[in-house]
Amino acid sequence: MAKTRTIFICQECGHQVSKWLGKCPECNSWNSFSEERQLQPSSSKSRNNFESSAPLTITEVQPVQENRMMTGIGEFDRVLGGGMVKGSLILIGGEPGIGKSTLTLQSMGHLSKQGKKVLYVSGEESGSQIKLRAERLDALSENLLICSEICVEGIIQWIEKIRPEVLVLDSVQTFYTEDLQSAPGSIGQVREVAFKIFQEIKRRNLPTLLIGHINKDGAIAGPKSLEHIVDTVVYFEGEQGHAYRALRAIKNRFGPTPEIGVFKMAPTGLIPVENPSEWFLAERPEDSSGSAIVATLEGSRTLLVEVQALVSTSSSIGMPRRMATGFDHNRMSLLIAIMEKRLGMNLQGEDIFVNLAGGIKITEPALDLGVAAAIASSFQDRPIDAELVLLGEIGLTGEVRTVMQLEARLIEARRLGFKRCIVPHSAKKLKTLLTDGIEISFAKNLTEVFEQIF
Repeated sequence: MAKTRTIFICQECGHQVSKWLGKCPECNSWNSFSEERQLQPSSSKSRNNFESSAPLTITEVQPVQENRMMTGIGEFDRVLGGGMVKGSLILIGGEPGIGKSTLTLQSMGHLSKQGKKVLYVSGEESGSQIKLRAERLDALSENLLICSEICVEGIIQWIEKIRPEVLVLDSVQTFYTEDLQSAPGSIGQVREVAFKIFQEIKRRNLPTLLIGHINKDGAIAGPKSLEHIVDTVVYFEGEQGHAYRALRAIKNRFGPTPEIGVFKMAPTGLIPVENPSEWFLAERPEDSSGSAIVATLEGSRTLLVEVQALVSTSSSIGMPRRMATGFDHNRMSLLIAIMEKRLGMNLQGEDIFVNLAGGIKITEPALDLGVAAAIASSFQDRPIDAELVLLGEIGLTGEVRTVMQLEARLIEARRLGFKRCIVPHSAKKLKTLLTDGIEISFAKNLTEVFEQIF
């Protein structure tokens, strides 16, 4: 007979101790330990009963054919690498109300209308609530089956009985397994539920979408091992006040990372945006200081985004305000320090605000030159040429460094009608550099860049 013992598990990092502690010694979180009962098997039988296969040389291993299932939403398929691979476990994370369930139900509606049998298991909403959303999204189909169940053993029984071709679990924090006594959403429950689902779908070669909530730090709630178990991890991003959403792949065993898909939230659901650069630049003001255009790379897609900066004299005594939206705050502070040191700009007493128009978040260093130019433009109150694109990373000595896939960025800038681009001086060595239809200017450092801009 299996024995039970009581342990305490940190809900932030999963650290286990035998008695309650006020502070976790692993992650230093306060009041994060919760009591759980752990089963200890009385026998030494292996957890898995299958026979292990003999080792093979890598040349003898047979390649697996990726049978992908198209969801009917182009941007979603793009992020997944061309569609859902059979037997893959896909984890979708995002803030509450961002559109995770809408995207999932919308894509499952497309699949069910194509004749695929879909099982949608919800631990948060009733069948009537899901039907109301499905009517709004035009996702009603006889092949879309709705189930309200939170016990993973019961879910496995329904999978055995219905034998669906696609499975959706919404959300992983609401399910529990009978093997553990802790409440749904705890570290142990999330880990065990995900592992049992993983074993079941791999055995059946069943593609599965697993929806997860995120915590206050922006990471998917639950143990870090959850992201290691699944095949693909995608985050749904966007500001609540904006109509646009970005779906970003963080991990993908069957496709490129980081890939990005852009959607527009409408009353009838999420509408894929085929050309995001156009709406990023649609409302750009004319002849206004503090605005610069940068070509950034998100996965295999080139985007042209507007960097906005506002520099004003600080009214507070002491530390001036420095805020960044969509751009790393620490990176912005570093660029300001470089401009003060290398260019002699007196920015110490100025409030500086940086924003990426459209609510997008970008961490690529190729934005450095655009951010620095926008700050200088606002500080001097001198607008930047509306047909100019800036590309380059800035080093600590003020030098302009090269960026990846420069030619793809120039092609996108030319396609959208921009006439001139400033690139790092080292790009002169590239034999395939685009020169038709757009004027290329080279710069070694920030001084040369600002001489050409202003």
